[in-house]
Amino acid sequence: MRPTLAVLAAALLAFGAPLALAPGAAAATDVSTVADALEKNPVYVDPAVRTTLTSDDVDSLTKTIKDADKPVMVAVLPADFPTKDLFTDLRTKTGIVGVYGVRLGTAFDARADSAVMSTAAVHNLTTSVRGEPAAQQLDDFVDAAVRTAKGSAPSSWGAGGDSGGAPVGALVGLGAVVVVGGAGAYALVRRNRRRREAEQRAALDKLRVVVDEDITAFGEELDRLDFHPAEAGADDSMRADYERALDAYEKAKQYMAAAQRPEDVRGVTEAIEDGRFSLALLAARREGRPLPERRAPCFFDPRHGPSVEDAEWTPPGGAPREVPVCAADAARLRDGEDPLVRTVDTGAGERRPYYDAGPAYGPWAGGYFGGGILPGLLFGTVLGSMMASPAYAADYGSGYGDFGGGYEGGDISGADFDTSDFGDFGGGGDFGGGGGGGDFGGGF
Repeated sequence: MRPTLAVLAAALLAFGAPLALAPGAAAATDVSTVADALEKNPVYVDPAVRTTLTSDDVDSLTKTIKDADKPVMVAVLPADFPTKDLFTDLRTKTGIVGVYGVRLGTAFDARADSAVMSTAAVHNLTTSVRGEPAAQQLDDFVDAAVRTAKGSAPSSWGAGGDSGGAPVGALVGLGAVVVVGGAGAYALVRRNRRRREAEQRAALDKLRVVVDEDITAFGEELDRLDFHPAEAGADDSMRADYERALDAYEKAKQYMAAAQRPEDVRGVTEAIEDGRFSLALLAARREGRPLPERRAPCFFDPRHGPSVEDAEWTPPGGAPREVPVCAADAARLRDGEDPLVRTVDTGAGERRPYYDAGPAYGPWAGGYFGGGILPGLLFGTVLGSMMASPAYAADYGSGYGDFGGGYEGGDISGADFDTSDFGDFGGGGDFGGGGGGGDFGGGF
């Protein structure tokens, strides 16, 4: 290759332009080959099974992924491709935080970093396309994945949707266009991330008002408390309860001061809830009552303190369900009155119940109602509908960029990732056993 062509080819590769193997090229024999290809382009078809998809199919998949600017990757491999630790090794070698779909022979499975897509969402997507013909299956998977995945495409993919490659002689004519297009794609990714960061800051500012109200209310409870550790009758258990409540108050203030993203607020409300339960224990000890069981706070307003019972409640236009309530709200419901519901600013100059004020309040509510109970409590409300979507996942607030470990979708984390995201989640796809096309065991 002449020097000018060598330089141009290197530039094309740097901006993600794929160089296709000639029809007679040898099939991929290891994961490294697949990973190298996916670093440059989101769709890879092994030469041994190149008739599985047409070039138009490949171009369409590539265009869908790149136009959506999402970290979604697809590989089509022969049925005898080694399966042991395939997903873990593929993720390690590409280093890309993203979603990985693999069609192996006639079977299909997928994995993803939980920061980009929840395990439940991956399972649902994989199951929904099981048994479909190759082109339809991958098209349906990609369409759904780009709508659900969080983050942006890696900058190494550059721009454009052609994964079919071109002869070296065509590089001269395409070089300038690809280089300029690659720079434009990189700028687009940066703009998207700046926009997402701005959305995160706006959501955090909205939450900060509500959380500061909670911290202030808890501090006022502590100020009103007529307990002194050295008072007559105080024992070590009471002093421990009191100390835990004070520690929780300090933690809540520290966590809020350090919060950088909306999901960081969960730690604040968790600390406040721990502190309020400590005060409930202290009150019971001082009054000689049985110690209360650990229950969720009052659903209508966590500032009411721990709930004492579950009561039936029907939101406007919704279905009845049981929610944890404080004694005062339980009495109101029995008397046919409305409970005292926490309202928050919607940003439109009005205050609404927090469960009808939009997804920004998910992290705040998630800290109070942990253990997976919140989506059920909120079913049929605005916030509940958002949490039920695959994009919001089960991690409250992840819709605002909870890309654990500091990495976002499309970032290059190398081998720094949670391998459990890429393990066998049991029945998530054909590779886990029982799916059409073969049982590939638990090596993934």
